[in-house]
Amino acid sequence: MSLNPRETLDTMLGLLGFVCEIKEFEHEHGLTLQVYTAEKDRLIGRNGALLEDIQTLLNRLLQARDKSASKVQVDIEHWREMKDDNLAHRVRQLAEIVRQTGRPYHLEPMNAYERRIVHNAFKDDPEIATWSPPDDARLKRITLRKRQPGQSQQ
Repeated sequence: MSLNPRETLDTMLGLLGFVCEIKEFEHEHGLTLQVYTAEKDRLIGRNGALLEDIQTLLNRLLQARDKSASKVQVDIEHWREMKDDNLAHRVRQLAEIVRQTGRPYHLEPMNAYERRIVHNAFKDDPEIATWSPPDDARLKRITLRKRQPGQSQQ
């Protein structure tokens, strides 16, 4: 028997003392649970750390019950969505410097989720290529550089 993601998150947050409303949104990457609460800042935590922990715990609970359960993204009042949009906007601005100067630009270390946002922002860009080192580090730098003629995206 699989768990209902929204109900499971509601129970988790209720046990932690949070009063919230949770809405489900289906999208191409799966399910997002959008949480609305008067204690948004407390629930997000410092730089989204608590939000990440809640999402990880929810997904572990769901997958412990059903190994084939899809991953669920948790967001709080669109905080993650706005943060992702800001990241994509900022790296597009930095890419303009790369376009103008031709010099590569090394971004700050990012986790896998953030790197995916950056790589996706440039996957169809004919001039800018993104590159991440192939090691297993959790945080890695991405390099933005001018794409060479005939170069495929990494």
